[in-house]
Amino acid sequence: MELTVSNAIETKQAQVETTMRLAAVIPVVIIDDAKAAVPMARALVAGGIPAIEVTLRTPAALDAIRAIAAEVEGAVIGVGTVLSEKDLKAAEQAGARFAVSPGVSPRLLDAADDSALPLLPGAATASEAMSLLERGYRFLKFFPAVPAGGAKLLGAWASPLPQIRFCPTGGISLSNAQDFLTLPNVLCVGGSWLTPADKLKSGDWAGIELLAREAAALRKV
Repeated sequence: MELTVSNAIETKQAQVETTMRLAAVIPVVIIDDAKAAVPMARALVAGGIPAIEVTLRTPAALDAIRAIAAEVEGAVIGVGTVLSEKDLKAAEQAGARFAVSPGVSPRLLDAADDSALPLLPGAATASEAMSLLERGYRFLKFFPAVPAGGAKLLGAWASPLPQIRFCPTGGISLSNAQDFLTLPNVLCVGGSWLTPADKLKSGDWAGIELLAREAAALRKV
């Protein structure tokens, strides 16, 4: 049984790695109106950003995920702010293809073992990263990236924790994203700057596509 769980985690981790390598940035989206989901996602995909994380911070989130999963070709839709087994099940039923958590708990990891949905779990300390590595997780979210120590802290982990690759998220913008992307243990970054609230509210899809193109031009060094 333990071997089966380990193999399942490895398979799902490979799927997470593939998602993290699609582009240098995964947008972190807080959406209040599900009607905006499809045109927003189409703008991001057109701009070269296919992986999209819609956070479970608003009542519209699951409807937005369902709409993107059903209607936006080329989008790899994920769900963020996953805190529980209930969140994982709801995200999977909505059509999400990956899940992201700000941190972890034993119950969440147990639920992830039983879920088909690949999980990108969050860590803010070396001890948390080591604990996740023991559970078979080699691809992690570093959160909150800037408040927790930024690129200097994450870079310092590269030598003692060479098995782990990160998606730093939290306080990252176009101006500092490259500082993280130059690190050997970073595959991509997460950021909310691609889908600002004013553009979502006004329906400025051309503006969001432009922000996506700028982000897509970032490169992993």
